[in-house]
Amino acid sequence: MTGAANEGKALEVVVDGTSYARIPIRTRVVMPGDDLDAVISEYAAPTVQPGDLLFVTEKIVAITQGRSYTLDEISVRPLARFLSKYVTRTPYGIGLGMPETMEMALRECGTPRILFAAAVSAVTKLFGRRGDFYRIAGDKARSIDGPTPHTIPPYNKAVVLGPKEPDAVAARLKARLGGANDVAVVDINDIGGNILGSTLDRAGEQRLVRILSDNPLGQGHQSTPLGIIRPSKA
Repeated sequence: MTGAANEGKALEVVVDGTSYARIPIRTRVVMPGDDLDAVISEYAAPTVQPGDLLFVTEKIVAITQGRSYTLDEISVRPLARFLSKYVTRTPYGIGLGMPETMEMALRECGTPRILFAAAVSAVTKLFGRRGDFYRIAGDKARSIDGPTPHTIPPYNKAVVLGPKEPDAVAARLKARLGGANDVAVVDINDIGGNILGSTLDRAGEQRLVRILSDNPLGQGHQSTPLGIIRPSKA
C-alpha cells in the first residue's frame, strides 16, 4: 500500500460535504485456493486505522471461493452462443456478450430466468428503455466478469462469477480486523457499481457507491483488489 491513487484516479473525493481518501492496496495476484482471510491479514490489517472502511472487490472474493473458470473448461451450449450475440459490449467490460459468460449466466441464474430477461429486454428496447435484462436476471448475472485484454493474467482467459454470501464475507472480514471497521464487498467498474454485501446500513451503502463512483481501484493491471475509505479528520 502506497497511500497514492492509481494512475488517472483522484485520491480524494468530496461526498455530502465530507472529504474521503480512497487508498488502494496493492497485492500479489490472488489465485484459486488462496485464503481470503490470510490475504486480508497480510495486506489490509497493517494499514487499516480506526474509522476506516475496507472495501474488497467481488472478484477477489469469488476467486478465493473457487468461482473462477478458464475459458477452455466451459462447455458452451448453442443457446448461450445465440443469446450472447444480442448483448451490447462496451469498452468497460464484456458482460454477457461472449458465449462463455452467457453460458455461466444460464447456469447461475437458470435458463428460464435468462430467457425471460432477454425477451422482456428485447421488447422494452424498442421503446428506448435499457437495463431491463440485468434488472430481471439479477445480481448473479450482473456480477459475472469476463476476460478483457487489460485483465491481469491468468484472468484474461477466465470467467469469474459473483461471490457467494457477500454479506457473510463482509461480516467475517470485519471480525478478522477486530470488529471496529466496516467492510464492503463491491462490484465497481468505470460505468457504475453495486454493493454486493457489507456491514453498513442502506444509507451507508448508498454513500459508498457515490464515494467509489469513479472506480478508484481501476479496471486493468493495477493489481489493487482492496482499498480503504478514510474520512478526512479536518
